[in-house]
Order: sequence, then C-alpha cells, then structure tokens
Amino acid sequence: MTKTEANTLISSASFEAKENVLMRPPYLKTGDTIAIVATAGVLKNKKSIEKAIQILEEWGLHVVLGKHVFADNFHFAGTDEERIQDFQLALDDGSIKAILMARGGYGTGRIIDHINFEKFKEHPKWIIGYSDITVLHSHIHNLGIETIHGMMATSFSTENDDKTAAIASLKAVLFGDHLQFNIPSSSYNIPGTAKGQIVGGNLSLLQNLTGTSSSIDPTNKILFIEDIGEYLYHIDRMLYGLKRNGYFENCKGLIIGYFSNIRENSTPFGMTLEELVLSITKEYDFPILFGFPAGHEDKNLALIMGREVKMKVGKKNSTIKFKD
Repeated sequence: MTKTEANTLISSASFEAKENVLMRPPYLKTGDTIAIVATAGVLKNKKSIEKAIQILEEWGLHVVLGKHVFADNFHFAGTDEERIQDFQLALDDGSIKAILMARGGYGTGRIIDHINFEKFKEHPKWIIGYSDITVLHSHIHNLGIETIHGMMATSFSTENDDKTAAIASLKAVLFGDHLQFNIPSSSYNIPGTAKGQIVGGNLSLLQNLTGTSSSIDPTNKILFIEDIGEYLYHIDRMLYGLKRNGYFENCKGLIIGYFSNIRENSTPFGMTLEELVLSITKEYDFPILFGFPAGHEDKNLALIMGREVKMKVGKKNSTIKFKD
C-alpha cells in the first residue's frame, strides 16, 4: 500500500467516524424561546398545558404556542394541514430554540412526509416528546440530529415525586447538564456492558415505521422500547416483526422501559413480558436492562436519542451514562 493510499484510508475512516456522531442542537439558556405545538392528538382543554408553561417560564424561557395547538378536528389537534403549518413554522423560526410537543396519541405519521427539514438541518433545535413522537425521533435520527425522548406539555399537569424527577431530567438535558441514571436491577436482566447511540421509542411506532424512510438502523446501537395498552401477544408480534427486519442482529444492547396497562386476553399468553422478551432475544449476545423508568408513567426520565451512552447492567444495580 502506498503512502497516498494509506492516507486516503485514514481520511475515509475519520470522515465515517465524524459522520456517525449526530449533530447536537445548542443547549438552552435563560431568555431562549421554546414552542409548544401539537402534531398528533387533540388537547381536551387549555388548562392541560398551563403547568408546563408555568414551569418553562420559571426556567427563564419564553414560551410561544402554535396557532392551532387547541384546534379540534375530532381525534386530531386540527387538520393535517394545520398541524403541518404549526410544526413547520416552529422548525423554520430561528428565534425558537426548542419544540415541546403538546401531547402524543396519533397523527404525526400522517404528516411526516410533508415536513421540510432543510432549514432545521442547517440550524437544529431540540425536539421533545415520546409515544407518537417516536416518528420524529426516528426520522430526525436518520437526518443525523439528536432529539429528546421525554415528557410533553400535558405531562406537567400532575404533581408528585416521580413527575418532579421527570421534569428535573428534562431540564438537565435542555440546559446541558451531565446525564446519568442509576437504577436497581431486575432479576430478569441480562448482565453486561455496551456502548453505542441510544435509539428507539414506542414499540408500536417502531414496528409501524419499518420499511419507510423513517425506520432506524439499530446496528451498533442500543435500542430502547416502551409501550402502553397492548396485549402480550401484540407485543410478541411486534417484536417478532422487528426481529424479522434485522433489528437485533447487530444491536449492542436493549433497554426495556415501561409497558404500561398491559391488557388481559381471554386466553392466557403463558409468559410474562420479561419472559417474552428473553425468548425472542435468546440467540443474541447483548445486555438487556428491564424496568428503565421511561415511557407512559409519571417518572418518564429524559433520554437523548442519538447520543452515545455507556450501558452497564449488573445483578444489583445498572447504569446508563450519556456522553457529555
């Protein structure tokens, strides 16, 4: 190999390494503007986001609302066109430094192909939400930009210790504090260590996105999943769908968040959620962490999607440490 060829290989490797590091939107500071918009389900009343506005303003942020955030089009927060308009304006407005989703539900997948991300790619900002917002997390991950899997505007409305922890974690992420979680280990955990970008979100949405331009590639990454209101056989079917799409082939680790309000079928499924997951992933060699507090519960800790994490799963305690 000539010196020129060697330098070319080194340059290519360096370029690929840089390409694998996602863009990080600027952290917020006092005086910045954050927008609340609704890309999915209808908001029942204006009071549902008053607490969020109050807390964000206490953080020193200026809060603006999408024009149609309280629009009512049956299941949706306005028509597709109205939701597209609000989100597009918030994306393109240079004075807005972060976008907090009003709520989830369903509807983001109806409009994702009509959003223009060109200005956003040049000047990224934090996109915050979970559940149906998995569509945005996945799509934006493929654009090479980090997002925040965390509570939405309607989530601020109740007050308890778990909610306080979730709010504190979101503030820490937005303002650039160090992020690390230490949690008790489940007896079902598969111990081990792993390092990679964290990706994923709501299982139903991840399955729905397979085969689209918004589907993520979990190769060399740590996959996080959560869901709500599903039967165990639904969860089994969706996980097998991901498995058949190669999701676990080169995955570095698996984090199981809340699977809330699992529905009971008239015929017993025969396995617990944990047993189901372990059965589907038994041929793979990566650590699995059960019971991570993120998803459809009050203690919905914020995760920086696309950020490299170090995952250590032990018998007594487990740690998720985000790269600064």
